[in-house]
Amino acid sequence: MAAHIHDLAERKQIARLLVASDNEAAGLALAPEGALAPETAAPRRKLTLPFPAGLAPKPRPIAPRPDPAAPLPTATVLVITWTADELKGLADVLTPGFGGAQWYPYSRRFTEDYAGNIRKGAPALRVHRLGSYFLTDIGQVSTLCFKSELHLNQDGIATGTGTATLPVKALLRQLIAEVRPQVVLTIGTSGGVAPDQDLGDVVVTRGAKFRLASEFRNESFNGQTFTSDWQLPTVQFPPAVQLMRQLADRLAEPGFGPPTKRYPFPGPLLAARPNRPDIKLDGVAMPAFHPVLTTDYFEYGTSANHLDQEGCAVEMGDAVLGLLCAELPAPPHWAAVRNLSDPAINADLPTSPLNMQTHWAVWYYVTYGYWTSVMGALATWAIIGGLSP
Repeated sequence: MAAHIHDLAERKQIARLLVASDNEAAGLALAPEGALAPETAAPRRKLTLPFPAGLAPKPRPIAPRPDPAAPLPTATVLVITWTADELKGLADVLTPGFGGAQWYPYSRRFTEDYAGNIRKGAPALRVHRLGSYFLTDIGQVSTLCFKSELHLNQDGIATGTGTATLPVKALLRQLIAEVRPQVVLTIGTSGGVAPDQDLGDVVVTRGAKFRLASEFRNESFNGQTFTSDWQLPTVQFPPAVQLMRQLADRLAEPGFGPPTKRYPFPGPLLAARPNRPDIKLDGVAMPAFHPVLTTDYFEYGTSANHLDQEGCAVEMGDAVLGLLCAELPAPPHWAAVRNLSDPAINADLPTSPLNMQTHWAVWYYVTYGYWTSVMGALATWAIIGGLSP
């Protein structure tokens, strides 16, 4: 039991460090009031993406620059992402020419409604905002892209044993009330759970399940599954997969071998089979409403823990949207779009004195977070493009 508690605490800290260091490394000092950040302030990859005619994303700057305390503009689709790599991938695909540092800061009612419910040291308190956003059009579908500074794993203040504040839920309620979207997509990186999932695959599901073991373990919603019953459009999935596979070389895994020459291994290094990113939709490539699993620590699938029987990927936030929408009298349609930034890990690797399974899960996330996020952004584009008349 003591070893399990230690491992859980370590994974909780890893989750927080990944989000916090990711944001700091990206230098997300947003543009000063009244000006766009210069190109050099936010180095970006310029992707060459031959979208179908009429469906290339068209970013829509706001003039004059909006006050961070102002309500958000309305849009048909609200897209929410969470970390710096996810922001980079989303911006490069859906707001080309406008990197994350050029998105507009959003701090509406931060001091009044949020600051007191966020733990000291959390990213949102350091930057004193709720997130940042930018508008874009895909075909005839207006879309507001939002990068949250609040996270299930990052913000909670204990309210009891296994219970804590959940300010990100209040943020989602506020976003939906202001944007008034017909569809909400929560997108980002996740851990794979099945051996046949490729690095860069994207799971799209209308279901999300809480699988909590840390500060929210005794909340009434733990273990609950939430679903959104709508006919998600798939007509643009094939073009999106073609675009994803044009970038598949960015997902090539290096050769590996034993850690020292003491092993009787003549080499050369073992080569991984190529990754062929695909979009896998619930009800088509997996059971209907097969949920994404939302945890409050850094969980990952392995070849032995069989998380694929419970859900399609593991991440840290999407079920909060399902929880909120279950409480709204007229909720928008919603779905989780999760790219696999780390595959299911080999359970034969040692777990002590250092947990090499966790090591490799983190290594994959850090190494492939951006390019897998591009895959997730392309799947998001496909859903929105399918909504266009």
